[in-house]
Amino acid sequence: MTELVKKIAPPKKWILPVLIITGSIIGLLAFILYTSNAVSYLSDKPETCINCHVMVPQYATWQHSSHRENANCNDCHVPHNNVFNKYYFKAKDGLRHATMFTLRMEPQVIFIHEAGQKVVHDNCVRCHSELLTDTKLDTQTNFKHYEKSERECWDCHREVPHGRVNSLSSAPYARIPQESPKTPKWLNKKLKK
Repeated sequence: MTELVKKIAPPKKWILPVLIITGSIIGLLAFILYTSNAVSYLSDKPETCINCHVMVPQYATWQHSSHRENANCNDCHVPHNNVFNKYYFKAKDGLRHATMFTLRMEPQVIFIHEAGQKVVHDNCVRCHSELLTDTKLDTQTNFKHYEKSERECWDCHREVPHGRVNSLSSAPYARIPQESPKTPKWLNKKLKK
């Protein structure tokens, strides 16, 4: 076993550079996780959705809707069929959002992605199944019919819960909870110069 370790181990002169590079990568990853407030994405707190500034209109309109009392963002926008699918969808969608936001690719007007539309529709039906009168929308009892239907819940309920507000500039004076800045003070001073 010790012979195998000796064959695999790098030369002694590589130990310091490897430690420095490994430490730098771990430090950079820790800094990214801290500044992005990554741990908050494991929760169901609606304030998490405004970690990226582009979601402020959606947060503000939800905050003034009737859904605020009974549902948070994840209740509508994440699947609830099992815990693995919930966090898989959340991670996949979150990474897509983070990539778009980081690369400054976010659109001026935000529309829900196709995969998200199905999830939201299924969650509308899940929460409001006792109120459904249109069986074409009931995916629980008539899934095959749903596939053929072109109707979604928001075809009739356009204003629920976000209204027609979906632009980055549509709610400029919205009151939202302010997060404490995650960027170190010394870096903020450098960036302001």
